[in-house]
Amino acid sequence: MSTIHLHRRTTATPEQYVAGLTDFGPGRSKVFGNSSDAYLKVHHRSGSHADVTEGSGGIWERLHYDWSDPARVVLTTTDSNVWGGASGHIYTFARRPDGTTDIDVVVTRDGKNLTGRLLGFVLGTIGRRVLDKAFENSVKAIEARNGKAEREGASYSSIAA
Repeated sequence: MSTIHLHRRTTATPEQYVAGLTDFGPGRSKVFGNSSDAYLKVHHRSGSHADVTEGSGGIWERLHYDWSDPARVVLTTTDSNVWGGASGHIYTFARRPDGTTDIDVVVTRDGKNLTGRLLGFVLGTIGRRVLDKAFENSVKAIEARNGKAEREGASYSSIAA
């Protein structure tokens, strides 16, 4: 089993990041590269929960999203062709006095078969950079998405993570 910790500081508010994370519409892959539109299926969605299948490149997982806590989003893997057991993601948000937000993500990968165990090992070692880059890209995409909305009514500035 691999557990990967990621961190970014962003100009997006926790609400803006959660809105992007829980937007399961077309074009999701532009924000989350590992979530191809071809794999995306929303089985159920309510106010602060969703049951969604997503993936890419032959790897898919069904996730239960829970964003009922404004400072935390928990994605629990309920089914997958490679991930099982304790797999999932936990996003934690902390507002900073300067108006930015710290986002911490814990990704847990528990392979349920040989492919999953090998992928989990790779992600826990050299593959961490791939997850980190994907996370960085999602933060930038959400900042850009919200920056556009803010620029239409106010000014927007970006900070380095």
